[in-house]
Amino acid sequence: MRHFAGFLLLAVWFTDAARVDSLAALQARIDDARPGDVITVKNGTYRTTAPITVKAQGTPGKVVRIAAETAGGVTITGAGGFDVVSPASHVVIDGFVFTHASGQTHIRPGATHIRFTRNVFEAAGDGAYLTVAGHDAEIDRSEFRNKRTPGNMIDVRGEGSQVAQRVRIHHNYFHDFDSPGVNGAETIRFGLSGLSMSKGLGIIEHNLFVRCVGENEMLSIKSGANVIQDNTLLDSRGAQLTLRHGNENIVRRNYLRGTDGIRVFGDRNRISENYLEGNTGAIQIGNGGAEVADGAPLTSHDRPDDTYITSNVLVNNERNLFMTRRDRGLGATRTTIAHNVIQGGGPAAVIDGPFPGAIWRDNTLWDTTAGVMPEEGFSRRRPAIRPARPLTLEAWRAFVRGRR
Repeated sequence: MRHFAGFLLLAVWFTDAARVDSLAALQARIDDARPGDVITVKNGTYRTTAPITVKAQGTPGKVVRIAAETAGGVTITGAGGFDVVSPASHVVIDGFVFTHASGQTHIRPGATHIRFTRNVFEAAGDGAYLTVAGHDAEIDRSEFRNKRTPGNMIDVRGEGSQVAQRVRIHHNYFHDFDSPGVNGAETIRFGLSGLSMSKGLGIIEHNLFVRCVGENEMLSIKSGANVIQDNTLLDSRGAQLTLRHGNENIVRRNYLRGTDGIRVFGDRNRISENYLEGNTGAIQIGNGGAEVADGAPLTSHDRPDDTYITSNVLVNNERNLFMTRRDRGLGATRTTIAHNVIQGGGPAAVIDGPFPGAIWRDNTLWDTTAGVMPEEGFSRRRPAIRPARPLTLEAWRAFVRGRR
């Protein structure tokens, strides 16, 4: 019996030792963390004067968890946020509210398998809310809100010419990003021009975006081989889901209403099974400004080659499938436009640029004119459209409450 009582006392001692109520104690616990440790920060507001540095190393089965006592109960304000640096791995940061200076929470190159979950980001001033440069990061079940300054809500970077790989951004709520009137205010920027020829293998899925008009590129994809799927984009007039740089990206099963739709540059990208209703633009095929494969700068608007636009539903958009004019534009080559349903709105297709090798096949038009879509590329009949179901705020909140 004495041994059992001693075990209980030892367990209580370890539990208390993992609970901290100061930044100094938090940093000390992180510095000493071992696989499987849970570090709980007592509810309250903590003002930083320097970054909270994380080098802890967990394992796949024994992560190091740094958690607020209750989700949303701990606010980190001041000059610094969490700076997760190499060789950190298998670390979870859970349940904080970040109101510190923007540009101060990072997953650095060499930090791997880092997860930010159930956090709220509302940082102050210029810069990104969260910068990701390490591989295998996960950002989920978090709220990114109320930004009015330059910088992204999430900025995915990398090291050298390689973008961070296998980054998964899912089940987050992004809202109320007002335009600061300059470039560099994308809600999510996934890559950079200098990283655009590398494969990200990232996934952006099941996120809700509402009133995100920081600039015209709400989601700006600047790397290759990423999947953007099952997201809901609402009430963000003039803002787009843009494949700005990179090749072999997949954009599928997204719901867009009250936005400027989807825009594509680069090679072998696929846009399929998306539902677009009531947008100023639905699917814009970029008018290429140069050809990167022939040595043009990576900053160019790379001519879209071998794009597949298939099985999308477009309803009452001001512009449906379109390409805008560019002086000396190269247009797009070998574009396949097939099995799409276009109902209402402007002409089905308006292409103001070179469009050689296009394939138009088995599209359905109703209550709109064909524009430049050739007769052999469509039939005219009333479609049986079953409207897609967007992710709602209530459903997102229920998901966050129900999962850990």
